[in-house]
Amino acid sequence: MKSDPVTTLNPDAKARVNEPRKRKEKGISESLIQTICERLAGDERVRRSLPEKGRLHIDRQLPFLIVYRRRENDLGTDRLVTGEAAYLIAPGGSQHRDGVAALVQGAAKAMSKEFGAYLILEIWAGDDEGAASDAAKPSVPPVFRIIVPESAPPAKVIDILSQRLSRIKVLKQEVEVEVVHRDQCKPPGLRPLISSDQAAELHCSVLGLVVPPVYRDAKTGQEFPPLLRSFRSAVGHALKPAFYRFARSQTIHRPPHYHELGRRAVVKAVWDVDRKLSEVSSEFDFLLQVTPINSSEAWQEFEQSGFQSAPEFHYRPTPFDPASLKRQLYDISIDHVEDPALQYIFQEKQEELDRKITMLRDRDTPRFLYGGLQVYGGVTADLVEQATELLNRPRSRTAVNETETLDAKGFAARAEKEFDQYRSSNPTFTAKTKLTKRVAGVMVSRGALLINPNTTVPGSRVEALLQHEVGTHLVTYFNGKAQPFRQLGSGLAGYEELQEGVAVLAEYLVGGLTQARVRQLAARVVAVRDLIDGASFVETFRVLVGEYGLTRKSAFKITMRVYRGGGLTKDAIYLRGLGGILSYLGKGGELDPLLVGKIAVEHVPIIKELQLRQVLKPTPIRPQYLQNKNALARLSALQETPTSVSALLDTPPDEE
Repeated sequence: MKSDPVTTLNPDAKARVNEPRKRKEKGISESLIQTICERLAGDERVRRSLPEKGRLHIDRQLPFLIVYRRRENDLGTDRLVTGEAAYLIAPGGSQHRDGVAALVQGAAKAMSKEFGAYLILEIWAGDDEGAASDAAKPSVPPVFRIIVPESAPPAKVIDILSQRLSRIKVLKQEVEVEVVHRDQCKPPGLRPLISSDQAAELHCSVLGLVVPPVYRDAKTGQEFPPLLRSFRSAVGHALKPAFYRFARSQTIHRPPHYHELGRRAVVKAVWDVDRKLSEVSSEFDFLLQVTPINSSEAWQEFEQSGFQSAPEFHYRPTPFDPASLKRQLYDISIDHVEDPALQYIFQEKQEELDRKITMLRDRDTPRFLYGGLQVYGGVTADLVEQATELLNRPRSRTAVNETETLDAKGFAARAEKEFDQYRSSNPTFTAKTKLTKRVAGVMVSRGALLINPNTTVPGSRVEALLQHEVGTHLVTYFNGKAQPFRQLGSGLAGYEELQEGVAVLAEYLVGGLTQARVRQLAARVVAVRDLIDGASFVETFRVLVGEYGLTRKSAFKITMRVYRGGGLTKDAIYLRGLGGILSYLGKGGELDPLLVGKIAVEHVPIIKELQLRQVLKPTPIRPQYLQNKNALARLSALQETPTSVSALLDTPPDEE
């Protein structure tokens, strides 16, 4: 068997020889079937339009085919198969019956020759009967039926399919799975695609799957789009382990994981959606838009008032019209993305961009806070308790011997040396430093390290800050840019918490996570708690100074970050993210999958799936700190034993 070429993932590829034809075929001719079989024998991708809105899509040589034959008033069922790597949506009309059967049998013959066996799974919807009167329950009983004819695959394949289907829930309701033995495998009113004798001759197994049409109203036939999307994804995840078992037990194919039987090639709509979402995202830099441009003046104003009156913060003008940008955002048709995993992450990003646009429209109003709670969340009682415990922890009396303090230019020069190390192994790392008053301290924005000219960095914090900003934020930015999808560079929805958690972890791994730094992160959580509880700027400032002993300047910076724009809860994600990454590592989680781009923890299974399917490329850039033996030893220890944030402060310094 020939390997599937990676070039099929190139969005800029000019040759799209298998895109659906605009001209409708009059029928499924022998010449068309012959062409398709020749392409399959040559391990070439097949994507052909068929009569009556039919479609054949086969990524590459695979030992299975999912078939759906169109029926009248059967809305939504065809989309259950479009996320798979090998599917046929066939015309159901009687005039196409022989052509469809010949096409399926031709594919079976070609692929049985390659693999030694072949599996045909036909899907159809059950009856729209027994409609539930309770609106909170599925419109029809959620019962799957596996149809097992004489030519069925081994019982173990059927058992795995049954077990996986039984894990599905519909509107929080458990499903039932019935295994039904029949002489023939076919939808009502249609003939079998292949007879038992033909199946035996072609070394072909046949199964049927009757799905409950819970994705539409049983009385009106109206679709439930969100339910259809989740149901399709769940069914797809149930099918692949069964295909995997069939391949491993009945064929010469040996995929190492069932996700490798998923789609590799993507439709043109994916690149369009990815590009358009990136275009909307590039219209604004959210953090820059909510960062005060008069922080120094605000501090002087606050100090002159005797710390009694909240300062007034000024912001950059909004560079877009919110209504127009939202229209552009929702003109992006994500429904045309056939891949359920990609559709899910695009949908999430579209919704997050909507919320952030609303927040920028509501900047400097009370509504801004409520938008931020939707995007970044609030604080739990457990997180606040952890923060106060860290703030009340006895302070270390060990003095830090500062050998140097770098000013903004000195830190920029040190960062450029770090960049050179990355560029020497990967020229795509094109980061630059920029001194600008647009930021209050140090931050990363779209591949650039922005540094305020008045910034000074203590020597003990230089390496930690570099690994936070460069080793995490810039590395994941350029890793994301190296992937086929732009979203991994700009950031999937909710990526910030994991990003900041990994960034603070990097500080620890290089021995630079000081108690003062942890107190700063904990103080941010307390400030967010006070903000949500309705405390004023001055009241929160007084709590940080009076109850927790922060200096006035430090308390001001934290309060400013939390109260900017009208109240931003984002700063709670640093401590929450650090706790989350420690929990993840304590369960044996690996760091490498988190560096593929800007992702959230919940995206890790999707990222691993896409990597196994070869939709995503290997991660090209690894952080410099992962070449440090002390950092690797600390990382290994965190993976062996669950650790708390407080316990990190008890880690002894590195031995020389």
